[in-house]
Amino acid sequence: MDLPSQSFIELKDLQIAVRIGTYGPDDVVPDAHILDLTLTISSDLVMVPRDEMALVFDYDPLIRRIDTLAQAQHYETQERLMTRIVQACAEYPQIEALTISLRKRPVLSGTGTLGVRLIVDGEAMTVLRNSLSVSV
Repeated sequence: MDLPSQSFIELKDLQIAVRIGTYGPDDVVPDAHILDLTLTISSDLVMVPRDEMALVFDYDPLIRRIDTLAQAQHYETQERLMTRIVQACAEYPQIEALTISLRKRPVLSGTGTLGVRLIVDGEAMTVLRNSLSVSV
């Protein structure tokens, strides 16, 4: 049987409770920060022989960790929160690569979204894991 070579877990449009940025009296203050996260995992964690949690990637602890990171402090930038989320993902060996996007709304006159996207491929994930294990 020809199995898929890649599998993904996709988290989309998660509105997170976070305080990001410093705003003046005339600045547009975002009312929402929205996270999209796509995790590349082994197809062995998706194409499973039985219906058992032990055979799949349990993403619930990661979502709780993201929520904890978001609420842990005031962030000046979206990029710093994204960095912390990527580092948390690197702690899971099942995650081979990822794409993360964090956007805020509104941007101007009550409209628009503005965000940052980062793609961490397999090689970059390995480098990140190695650097985290050295710094710990």
